[in-house]
Amino acid sequence: MTKKELRLKYKSLRKVLSQSQIEDYSLNIANQLLKLSIWDFSFYHTFLTIEEQKEINTDYILNILAGKDKNIVISKSNFEDYSMTHYLLTDHTKLKKNKYNIPEPVDGIEIQSSKMDVIFVPLLAYDKVGQRIGYGKGFYDRFLSECNPEALKIGLSFFNAESEFSDFNANDVKLDYCINPDKIYKF
Repeated sequence: MTKKELRLKYKSLRKVLSQSQIEDYSLNIANQLLKLSIWDFSFYHTFLTIEEQKEINTDYILNILAGKDKNIVISKSNFEDYSMTHYLLTDHTKLKKNKYNIPEPVDGIEIQSSKMDVIFVPLLAYDKVGQRIGYGKGFYDRFLSECNPEALKIGLSFFNAESEFSDFNANDVKLDYCINPDKIYKF
C-alpha cells in the first residue's frame, strides 16, 4: 500500500474507536513503555493529544514522566515552513489549541532539538522495519533529523505493524521502537 492509502486506512480505523477504547489502549501503551529501559535520561519529548484526530492520550505518559521528575518537552508547529519549536513543559506553561486543534505552548523556555534523549512520536501507521507514516507534512522527519542520532525514537500506535511500505524517501526517519497496547516492536 502507498502512504496515501495507509493514511486513509488508519484514519478510518481510528474513527470507529470509542473514547473508552482510546483510554484503555492509551493506558496499556503507557504500561508497555514502563517495560523499556528508557527511564535514565533527562529530556523526553512528547506530543500532546489531538482529541479530534482520536490520537493516543499522552496524559498517561506525561504522568509517568512527571512522577519520575523528568524534563518534559513539547512543541509548537510553524505551518509556514513545517518546523517545530520545542519548549520545556512546566507548571506555568499555558497551552492553547491552534487552528488544527493541536494543543501547543503559548511560550516558555525553549529547548534545542539536540537536547532530546527520548522522543515519543505520533503516527498513523508503521511497518515491521521501523518506517512510519504521519499526517504528511514532514514535521517529525525534520525534527528527528535535527536530534542527536543517539536519541531514542519511539512511535506510539493503537494498531499492529504493517508489512514494509513501498514509497519512502531519503528524508524519512526510522523509529527505534513502536509501542502498541499489546506489543513492543524493536527495530
